[in-house]
Amino acid sequence: MGSYGKLATRVLDTDVPVMVEMLELTKGATDPIPLGKGAVYWQPPEQALEKVKQIAWEPSTSNYGTHEGLPELKDALTKKLCQENKLCNSSVMVTAGSNQGFLNLVLTLCDVTDSVVLFAPYFFNAHMSFRMTGITNILVGPSNPKTLQPDADWLERILSETKPTPKLVSIVNPGNPSGNCIPEPLLKRISDICKKAGSWLVVDNAYEYFIYGSSKHSCVEGNHVINLFSFSKAYGMMGWRVGYIAYPSEAEDLRIQLLKVQDNVAICAPMISQHVALYCLDAGHEWVKNKVKTLAKNKELIMKALSPLGEDAVIGGEGAIYLWVKLPERYPNDYEVVSWLARKYGVVVLPGSACGVNGCIRITYGAVIEEKCDIAAKRLRNGLEELVTYGMVE
Repeated sequence: MGSYGKLATRVLDTDVPVMVEMLELTKGATDPIPLGKGAVYWQPPEQALEKVKQIAWEPSTSNYGTHEGLPELKDALTKKLCQENKLCNSSVMVTAGSNQGFLNLVLTLCDVTDSVVLFAPYFFNAHMSFRMTGITNILVGPSNPKTLQPDADWLERILSETKPTPKLVSIVNPGNPSGNCIPEPLLKRISDICKKAGSWLVVDNAYEYFIYGSSKHSCVEGNHVINLFSFSKAYGMMGWRVGYIAYPSEAEDLRIQLLKVQDNVAICAPMISQHVALYCLDAGHEWVKNKVKTLAKNKELIMKALSPLGEDAVIGGEGAIYLWVKLPERYPNDYEVVSWLARKYGVVVLPGSACGVNGCIRITYGAVIEEKCDIAAKRLRNGLEELVTYGMVE
């Protein structure tokens, strides 16, 4: 330890962000193609970017905004929540991305002595938020091995048997990293279990528009339920940082406490970004759905590239922008495989161990255009064929 003194244990005990590790891998790769980054290839709607040029010159854009968000944006989001998500008893707080929204909730709802629940494979940033705030009693539940759906029977048992009762249950729908969609009956059952136990249910809906085939995205509402949403993927606003919390309108005490956290974490989401978000809503969800349709070919290319691993290797994929892939059993160290694929084949995927499950990888098919994805798929297939046949040959 240097002369600057000791660092906080809660941060030292938190893993280095996996995306930082992935960026390090790309430094040693030739023309690396990102199949691990949770992003989309498009930018916000052209009309939104054009309008924001004028907003940039307005003095209010450079000033602090209200903690809860631009009033016009809040109004539009409240209307959207009721019309599209059937959440008509929810209030809105705009945040600098849904990751910040989740951190706001952890700081507001949880003490360091509380226990919390995640389901593996879990979203790594959720796990990091708990660890960084000093919460160490993280109960990781199982998912159905064939569908990666959360195990509701386990949840019911753990919430009834664990004393004190876990404070918060976190799920992602559609799933990250699984790409699965939670059926409405299961979502409602999870909600009912949490309500009966007196636990908060936090649902991350960042990929609400990323649905394929006959799958459907559903939301659930209640005085124990908080929903998170994001503009990042839907409208290609990853760098603009806008998300929002939808919390029970009747919970005025929760609102006051969230305001305390918001004031100390971000004060407000960037004003210029909130205006872009508002203009994106003018383009509407049909604009997003048309963009999502363009990912079908990417998904098909990656699925074919994964064929050397066998039919049962790929799970999920009916939603979001991810495929969850099981490696051959002789490769439990998925980070070694990920490093080898990046170094030798120039494709960067995410190790499943970052999401609580070893011997797997998460693949993203949304971050590159079709032509680039075709190149990546060929590289990936060549790498996996070599992996299965000869091992990791340098």
